[in-house]
Amino acid sequence: MPGCPNPRGRIFPVHRTAAGSDRQPRAFRASVVAVTHAFLDRVDLRTRVQRALDDFLRGRRARLSEIEPEALAPVSDAIEALVLGGGKRLRPAFAYWGYRGAGGADDDVVVAAVASLELVQASALIHDDVMDGSETRRGEPATHRRFAKLHAEAGWRGEADGFGTASAILLGDLCLVWSDELLHTSGVDPVTLARARPVFDEMRTEVTIGQYLDMQTQATGDTSTARAGLVARYKSAKYTIERPLLFGAALAGAPAGLAASYSAFGLPLGEAFQLRDDVLGVFGDPAVTGKPAGDDLREGKRTYLVAAAMEHPDGQALDERLGDPDLDADGVTRLREMIVSTGALERTEERIAALTAAALEALRAADVTAEAREVLEGLARAATQRAG
Repeated sequence: MPGCPNPRGRIFPVHRTAAGSDRQPRAFRASVVAVTHAFLDRVDLRTRVQRALDDFLRGRRARLSEIEPEALAPVSDAIEALVLGGGKRLRPAFAYWGYRGAGGADDDVVVAAVASLELVQASALIHDDVMDGSETRRGEPATHRRFAKLHAEAGWRGEADGFGTASAILLGDLCLVWSDELLHTSGVDPVTLARARPVFDEMRTEVTIGQYLDMQTQATGDTSTARAGLVARYKSAKYTIERPLLFGAALAGAPAGLAASYSAFGLPLGEAFQLRDDVLGVFGDPAVTGKPAGDDLREGKRTYLVAAAMEHPDGQALDERLGDPDLDADGVTRLREMIVSTGALERTEERIAALTAAALEALRAADVTAEAREVLEGLARAATQRAG
């Protein structure tokens, strides 16, 4: 029976459900959650990132209240709900430990600087949900749905959905603006900030271009695994792990050799992270992912998982229902079974394992501090073995 390694190297069996999905036993899921928290909570990092975000957003709420307290309160409410109400803080964690791995000393100023990555993430999520027409995010209404409801309940003029979409676009933009503001008000000295800014700017360019490539790929119907890999690299892999690591390295003034090692570690790991996300988008438990089961299939996402299925002769029929917003539970089940029967799920799991192994090999060869190596390895396993 296929299996999945837990953080201590044992193998837990994977149970196949009637829907064709893989369910890890509770013991496995609990162990992954435990190891994720253990490494994210090292030096109390998640709490400190949360505090930096809370302090910053409190100040932004006060500023918006000066402009128009009643009209702009929903803007603050929505951004705070998304940014403060969830998320694993992986990007700040990789940035912080990239900094520490290069010999940087623990500092709340640096924690505030890396917390700015969560606002980049919030911007990407808000815009992604608009483009995908997603109804939920982390178990709550997506931002555009939240503002459509506000419009409808208030009885305002015009179309509620149009207002919701426009509001979400603006809130996503605002989060991107605020990411820059949090970085340059973090307290990092000007010389260090100037050294780190190019990485921060390049990361934001790459994720935006990655979002466009994802949208364009769905429009053209390109089902090649090469194209899916390109989208995964720029939409998620680089800005989730590689660029945060390089951002941390730049904050610490790391040499070029270490930056190269971080890229060799972060890029394959980021791709593995996105592939895991793709698997969860089809087979994930909605109670854990916060998204409806099979949502990626309804949205027509041309992921590596889907592309691998379509490369099989029996997978061509997948294209007939992919992207159908009215796909019901039975339809999702049939598409899942097709993905499994074509070997695409197994092929994707094998690629996740190979990419993770390549990343860990690069990390072992990197000249980083012992504590950072331990934490980065733990974060790598958590990022690729997560359930949501």
